[in-house]
Amino acid sequence: MQATIWHNPACGTSRKTLAILEAAPGVELTVIEYLKAPPTREKLVQLHRDAGLSHRQGMRTTNSPAAELVADLGLKDADEATILDAMMAHPILIQRPLVETEKGVRLCRPPETVHEIL
Repeated sequence: MQATIWHNPACGTSRKTLAILEAAPGVELTVIEYLKAPPTREKLVQLHRDAGLSHRQGMRTTNSPAAELVADLGLKDADEATILDAMMAHPILIQRPLVETEKGVRLCRPPETVHEIL
């Protein structure tokens, strides 16, 4: 099975999810450090749609610098298009880790959520 994780190595949840994927038998893993190689707009739309998330639900809102950006950009009450635009301009706003397999997409918070698509 092919699996792709949009990963931030500085995030403990992302590291734990990656470890689960690495330990899973038969998983061919692609790791994308999304802060270095953000998803395209179309890919992020698809990931959120397939995970059943609105862009608001897929937006990181806590911890610096994301929380500061949410406040500075006025995203608390922003519409979905504005939130998506902000994520494209500031990938740190993308909640992680997102994992995609042939069985679907999940925002793996908590990390064990990844088992749903393995």
